Amino acid sequence: MVKKQVSRRRNRASTLLNSKTAFSVVEAYKTIRTNLLFATSTSQNKAVIFTSAEPSAGKSTTCINLAITMAQLGARVVIIDADMRKPTQHKYVRLSNATGLSKCLCGIDSLEDSIHRDIFPNLDLITSGPIPPNPSELLGSESMVRLLEALSQSYDYVFLDMPPINVVADGLICMNYAAGAVLIARQKQTRYADLQKAADSIRNIHGNLLGVVVTNVNEKDKPYAYSKEYQYEYKDK
Repeated sequence: MVKKQVSRRRNRASTLLNSKTAFSVVEAYKTIRTNLLFATSTSQNKAVIFTSAEPSAGKSTTCINLAITMAQLGARVVIIDADMRKPTQHKYVRLSNATGLSKCLCGIDSLEDSIHRDIFPNLDLITSGPIPPNPSELLGSESMVRLLEALSQSYDYVFLDMPPINVVADGLICMNYAAGAVLIARQKQTRYADLQKAADSIRNIHGNLLGVVVTNVNEKDKPYAYSKEYQYEYKDK
C-alpha cells in the first residue's frame, strides 16, 4: 500500500510542466493561456474557477500547469485549492496540508501563514487545509469574499481549483466573484450530457463559461491538432 501511494505521488509530480515536457504539450498550454488572456481581458475580477462535470477529468493538473504557464509571462499568480472535499494541489509539490484555506476561512490561521510562497517562480499556493465538515458554507462566507478581495490586491490571477460541478455545488457558490469558469473534460470519459449539464448550471446562475479544455486527447482522434494530451475549445457565453 505504501508503495502505491509513493508511486501516485511521483506520477502526479511528473505531470507538471518542466524542461522535459513534450513540446506539443507545452504549446497546447500556451494556446490555452492565450485564449484565457483574451477571455478575461474585459473583466475586473481576477479569479478563474477550474472545475469539471465529474471527478478525475484532469482539472487540478490543468489548473496548476496553466498557472505555471501564466507565471512564466511574469504575472503574479496564486492557486487556491478550494476542493476541500478531495484536495490534491499540495500533492503536486509535496507540501503539508496541515494548514490552508479551511483554517484561514475559520480564522484559525492568517492569510499570510496560509500562503506557500514561490512553489514556482511568480506562483504561490494556498492548500485546502484539513477537510472541514462544512466546505460549502465556508466557500459562501464573507471570509471567502474578503480573502479573494485581499488576494486580488497582490496577484494578477487567482486560480480556484474547485470540485466537480455535477457532484457538489461548491464551484457555483464562488461564480459571482470570478471572471468565469473553465470546464475540464476528459476524452472517452466525460459524457456530452454531463458536460452540457455542467455548462447549463453555470449559465443558469449567470456565470461566465470561459471555455472547455479536453484532456487525454489522442492525436489520431482529432484533425489539425498538434497536442497528444490536450486540446482547447473556446466557446462564447
